[in-house]
Amino acid sequence: MLPEPTFNSYLMLSAVLFSIGTAGVFLRRNIITLLLSVEVMLNAVNLTFVAADRYYHSVDGQIVVFFVMAVAAAEAAVGLAIVIALFRHRETLSPDAFTTLKW
Repeated sequence: MLPEPTFNSYLMLSAVLFSIGTAGVFLRRNIITLLLSVEVMLNAVNLTFVAADRYYHSVDGQIVVFFVMAVAAAEAAVGLAIVIALFRHRETLSPDAFTTLKW
């Protein structure tokens, strides 16, 4: 039988996920990949909230996680709508093509 994960192991997993998301934001050159990287970073923060709740025997962080998930869903929907509009206008997904806000 596997041992129960500790609070530190959850925090380390969260740090790894957040690092992967940060690397994706800084290294990728595609707007959709940037949005997915931000979502990975939000999920890392959610994991930290849930792990802290389990450690401190509380439910406050889980409530915050539900709100963060709702905001993340809205952010993904609005972000993808903006990406589709920009792609139809410029026909590229490179963030370098969108340095100016003039149409």
